[in-house]
Amino acid sequence: MGYLEIYFSGLLIIVIAMALLWLVSIFLKNASIVDPFWGLGFVIAGVFYFYKTDGLELRKLIVLSLLTIWGLRLSLYLGWRNLGKGEDFRYQQFRKDYGENRYWWISFFQVFLLQGVLLWLISSPLLSAQFYSDKSDLNFFDYAAIIIWIIGFSFEAGGDFQLSKFKSDPKNKGKVLNTGFWKYTRHPNYFGDATVWWSFGLFSVASGSSLPLLSSLLMTLLIVKVSGVSLLEKTLKNTKPQYKDYVEKTPAFFPWFPKK
Repeated sequence: MGYLEIYFSGLLIIVIAMALLWLVSIFLKNASIVDPFWGLGFVIAGVFYFYKTDGLELRKLIVLSLLTIWGLRLSLYLGWRNLGKGEDFRYQQFRKDYGENRYWWISFFQVFLLQGVLLWLISSPLLSAQFYSDKSDLNFFDYAAIIIWIIGFSFEAGGDFQLSKFKSDPKNKGKVLNTGFWKYTRHPNYFGDATVWWSFGLFSVASGSSLPLLSSLLMTLLIVKVSGVSLLEKTLKNTKPQYKDYVEKTPAFFPWFPKK
């Protein structure tokens, strides 16, 4: 199969998966089940690309392994975090805006299909890294990608762990976490997520294809400007009085030493 044939077949698989998930969401009346699926969706795409490509086998195994670790951890964490909490407030607001009687079908296009298409577009480095191979062994970009992945995964998983531990203590209710990874960036989990996807972009460069770096950029823009940093900052500034002081001392995204 050619590159585009594999790529668009991947889109079909993702859309089918999203359609099935949408049917479950109708039964549960909970559109936010799409959130834990985000990481798993990339794993499904990566596995499909793995079996349909003939690139450098070692690179393929590394990319798929790192993707699986990242994707499953993210999905399990989000699933555990959302367990028993009902539908996220964002989707509840959408239900109010569109009306309960209409939102069941509107949610397919607004939530599930939209996220499926974004997932597919962002997955292109996973395909390129496994499809192309201009050399018979790993190169500098492969090793750089592994190091960057480790950094990104450490910030993302470490930040999530520290935050969940912080929230589990009732004494911290209303307080701001400003230690560990959170001392150097207000959003270590989002920074780590974006960094992981730049590592997959580098794996694509290592295989001889640089265009998929646009997918890494797209993921970063979504995290910073759309669904991540920007949205959360608005909420925290309104709900936590201490957050203003935290903002003045701590970088928003890229880690750096806090201001005195």
